[in-house]
Amino acid sequence: MPLVAWALGAYIAGLYAGFSAAPLLIGVALAASALAGVIHARTAIAGLVAACLAGVFMAQAAVRADANCLRAVQETGSADVVLQGDASPGAFVRAGVDGCGATISISIVSGEAMEGSHATVHGIALRGDRGVVLQHASIAMASANRPGLLNRLRAAAGHAIDDTFGSDAPLVRALLIADRHEIAPEVRDRFAAAGLAHILAIAGLHIGIIGLAFSILLELLGVSRRTSSIATIGAIVVYVAIIGAPVPAVRSATMLSVLLATRLMQRPTSRWAIVALGAAHAVLDARVVLEVGYQLSVVGVSPMIAAGMLGRRLGLHRWRPFPKAAALTLLGTTVATIGSAPIVALAFGRVSLIAPLSNLVATPLIALAQPMILAGLLVSPIAPVAHYIADAAHPLLAGLNGVATLSASIPWASVGVAPSAAAAVIAAAMSACVIVACASREWRRPATLAAVAATTLAWLPFAPSRAGLFEIHMIDVGQGDAIALHTPHGHWIVVDAGRAWRGGDAGRSTVVPYIGLRGGDVDEFILSHPHTDHVGGAATVLQVLRPRIYVDAGFPGPAESYRASLSAARDVGVRWQRAHPGDTATIDGVSLRILAPDSAWTAHLVDPNLASVIVLVQYGAVRMLMMGDAERPEEEWLLAHERDALHADILKVGHHGSSTSSSPEFLTAVTPRLALVSVGAGNSYHLPTPSVMHRLAAQGAGAQVLRTDHLGTIVVRTDGDRILIDAAGDEWELPPRSNSLGTR
Repeated sequence: MPLVAWALGAYIAGLYAGFSAAPLLIGVALAASALAGVIHARTAIAGLVAACLAGVFMAQAAVRADANCLRAVQETGSADVVLQGDASPGAFVRAGVDGCGATISISIVSGEAMEGSHATVHGIALRGDRGVVLQHASIAMASANRPGLLNRLRAAAGHAIDDTFGSDAPLVRALLIADRHEIAPEVRDRFAAAGLAHILAIAGLHIGIIGLAFSILLELLGVSRRTSSIATIGAIVVYVAIIGAPVPAVRSATMLSVLLATRLMQRPTSRWAIVALGAAHAVLDARVVLEVGYQLSVVGVSPMIAAGMLGRRLGLHRWRPFPKAAALTLLGTTVATIGSAPIVALAFGRVSLIAPLSNLVATPLIALAQPMILAGLLVSPIAPVAHYIADAAHPLLAGLNGVATLSASIPWASVGVAPSAAAAVIAAAMSACVIVACASREWRRPATLAAVAATTLAWLPFAPSRAGLFEIHMIDVGQGDAIALHTPHGHWIVVDAGRAWRGGDAGRSTVVPYIGLRGGDVDEFILSHPHTDHVGGAATVLQVLRPRIYVDAGFPGPAESYRASLSAARDVGVRWQRAHPGDTATIDGVSLRILAPDSAWTAHLVDPNLASVIVLVQYGAVRMLMMGDAERPEEEWLLAHERDALHADILKVGHHGSSTSSSPEFLTAVTPRLALVSVGAGNSYHLPTPSVMHRLAAQGAGAQVLRTDHLGTIVVRTDGDRILIDAAGDEWELPPRSNSLGTR
């Protein structure tokens, strides 16, 4: 490994230690840099320690600069920003602050702007644990400051993909333009469990496949190798521009272009130097080391290089072509899985054990599919040809999805983890030792250290959940509902379980792993109503988590999943209980009261939505109203019979924000401070309805609106007085009602 790679590694270690601001980690980083100097050359010790110290100082300087920038935003309640998502009333988006590297979160009540736009925002600024949140914000944008060319190119590519690929469009968007917003949660979960999550993110694999395919095409056309290499570099640059030049793609394209250029000039360089070039982004922007995409792109390549060196030592390069390719792929994905395990565990809460085998099958499929779908995008103006290519690519995409589905369904395909900081550090040391052992001829010492770290890691306890707080987890299950209430003493009440689809359900893919990862018994399962997007995963939840009670309105629905849930309850001995207005239960100080439906009210109904179980949850002074899919007739019944009970701090918005629910009179009676909307990204129902979002975000209602299609899973915590929100990487406190209704 060249000295420049060692120096950059020491610098990056210093950055991580500096951002942590933990003296122990800074000491460990300095000691590791000195040890690396001993391994490489004793004369390099001082240089590597200096590089590590430089990283520490740069990280701390970035932290101070961000703090000053955020302090200014907090004092003024306004900022000039670049939006990282589409903004409209009810949206919750991230934005970079102009003039510094800090980012803030914005809860929009008025104004609209596209992703990538430069805008000025005004609102109530609150300091959260991870930055500043502008609540009740209005957004203004000068007409000249529309999204830049790259953002417009990416948007145009997305529309072309939608028109060309039909039902495959969400997957193609992820593979071509790094847009995963429309990937259903169960699909993301399936790919993660199968160890194929990297396929859904643009990285070196995708850029390399496209470059290789273009090069092969030119050579088949008789183009010289020199001209082919130059043209391939140009094609990669054009492709990265078309998809909006996301940073991971630019990084991967840079590494591949330099590799091709060195071969073109017949001056091959060390592969470690190429990796160092990609990792050198941290020299220009220290904050990039905190991004998962950066970590995976750098750490993901290093194990593959180390595996290649190990394969050569094992003599695999002398095997015949097919077994050699299979063995090298299996070895590479195994080492890569181990190398990236700490990052994957922290980012996704799981580690896939089946990844080496699933990648062995999936790699040829993506290698064939990627050039085809790119060709379909490029010829999209010629619709018949584009649709022909899309049809040809469909079996490959279906096969890729099938590999993920089959791999994820195998028992113990992946293991859910919740690593503490200590566990993450030990796991990182283990992975680093494995990579060094594979890359070095002197493998025994690092292999021994890796074994010691693995043994220690196996006995570390998981960090407990925050004690003494009541937690509301609105789990992202796509187009459906699944809410898990976590009591201060570790018990769960689950309300709905998401949807079902052919071959699976949200209970199995999302709800059960989510609760299992966090631990604790489920005391009660409440079904709001028997539509598939709420009851789809109920049978799995009942079979696996085995709550004591299953509460249901007893209103029969057409969904097969509802009948399956009743059968599951009977089979595992879960007691079924019909919901009646006035029924109450108290679990660890959390009070639940059923407000509706009344049996006399439901007697003449035909729509299960109108018989939704309405639950008022209270912990201390904080109240939450859960509306299921209740529509206006049931809201009117509540206004007539339970008006005094409707006032709540938190509202789980009825019917996913549909215009059939959340009437002005009802919202006036509830006066929520926080409105939670469970809805699938890009759903075919076009929910939530803009008019409802306007009503919720309007100054009269004063609710901060959070949506799962924008934020993923949302967690709300309370001690019975304060309300803390954890969503999309931010944590902040909801202001008191008097402030939440204020103006600026």
